[in-house]
Amino acid sequence: MTPPTLRLENISKSFQATRALDGVSIDVMPGEVHGLLGTNGSGKSTLIKVLAGFHAPDAGGRMQFNGQDVSLPLKPSDFRRLGMSFVHQNLGLVPSLTVLENLRLAQIALAAKGMINWRREKAAAHETLERYGVYIESWRRVDELSAVNRALLAIVRAFEEIREGSEITGKPGLVLLDEPTPFLPKEGVEKLFDLVRRIRAHGSSVIFISHDIEEVMQITDRVTVLRDGRVSGQIDTRDATHEKMVEMIIGRKLVRSADPQTLLTEKKPTFASIRGLQGHGIPPCDIDIGKGEILGMTGLIGSGYDKIPYLLFGATSADGGSIALPGAEPMAISAMTPKKAIKENFALLPGDRAEQSGVGSISIFENMLLPDIEKYFSHGFLSNRSMKKEAFRLGQEYEVRPNDPGLSLGALSGGNAQKVLIARWMMRQPMLLLLDEPTQGVDVGTRDNIFKALKLAASKGMSIVCASTDAEQLAEICDRVLVFARGRIVEEITGGDVSKDNITEACYGSVEAVENIIHPQASQKTQS
Repeated sequence: MTPPTLRLENISKSFQATRALDGVSIDVMPGEVHGLLGTNGSGKSTLIKVLAGFHAPDAGGRMQFNGQDVSLPLKPSDFRRLGMSFVHQNLGLVPSLTVLENLRLAQIALAAKGMINWRREKAAAHETLERYGVYIESWRRVDELSAVNRALLAIVRAFEEIREGSEITGKPGLVLLDEPTPFLPKEGVEKLFDLVRRIRAHGSSVIFISHDIEEVMQITDRVTVLRDGRVSGQIDTRDATHEKMVEMIIGRKLVRSADPQTLLTEKKPTFASIRGLQGHGIPPCDIDIGKGEILGMTGLIGSGYDKIPYLLFGATSADGGSIALPGAEPMAISAMTPKKAIKENFALLPGDRAEQSGVGSISIFENMLLPDIEKYFSHGFLSNRSMKKEAFRLGQEYEVRPNDPGLSLGALSGGNAQKVLIARWMMRQPMLLLLDEPTQGVDVGTRDNIFKALKLAASKGMSIVCASTDAEQLAEICDRVLVFARGRIVEEITGGDVSKDNITEACYGSVEAVENIIHPQASQKTQS
């Protein structure tokens, strides 16, 4: 019988007293797309780091690749030799290099005597991109590319590495895709899935990690679920349902706290009146935010909805506009800075946790309490003990796992890092909380807890703006949703009309809607 492309047996990993992995065993067969699911803190990230050679597993674990024993931990040179490639959440691209240089980095680095035949490398890069149907100028720097094209470039590079390895060894390769789709629009996801199917058709395997259950059910053949560091179950995708997947992941049936259709329809008193806001591709727009309202903002990729929170917080400079708060004179948004925004009791949770929100190299308690650090000074000395005590309390409240305030933020999974950062701002009880994709890369259990926390905060009077492409998320928590296209608000969905289907339909109809706004006479002629 053909051996599995990858076999893991009894893989464990301990961090002091914490058992992150406990006897995990998984087989991935040739030509199989194997899903790996689990809540944040279930052990997925640790298992990936073991496979990537970043962590050495505890004694007693075993790994085979195409039937051959492989020594653990893996060395950097092992991956190309075996035919393994990774696409991590941060993509692993070098922003200052070109598409060509990133795509052909290994070949360029190994060029004899440092003599690089750039004409040959350019032709090879063009051939590779064309083979996968990805059309990006090879001379462009990566930091000039859209998020979609950066993701596609990283994925093509990984697929090409194992294709070349398989041609040399005659054996299947393996690509591990760690949350590859959050920044991709629907057509980008379809293109990725086409690439995955091509790899599978050549006999190589893919491990697909995602919190999007619908995507997992669409592209995988089989799924392994981790819970609390152990394999809690495996299932053939053809036998699975969405409800069954959720139950396997969190260990219980998910009970929604409220039906989206029961959201209040009455107009809330205005907390913030925004007039003429513009900048970074946003033409002048007016927005009212109610007190205790959760206001959603959405649209297709590039529609501009996600720029609004950063403009309001002063993280991105606005060209114009004013914001009026109760009992105060209107303020110029162009003069807003993060320091002023925090003084006005605003808070911003950016979508890019690693680069813009948290500091991975410092501790959990420092990340949680950084905005209020002055409270923990006594007689000129900083009380780490008090900070750790408060951070531990918040960790319990927001279910951070492991709840060890002394750990660095970078040691946590993405979802647990998000809990830390949400706790940081929620404890300050801001009057206006600005969120950009608050549940991106977060499992269904954590997502539910975040929703409950936001609804509770809104019920106590906090105003919340949530920018997101997740229609289901917006439908569950929002009182009102603004749909953007080309920087303009083209539709407002309120009360009982706030549903996943209505939001999705409005987003896909937004391009036509904005044409009616920009060129109303042309639209009328077309209709007549």
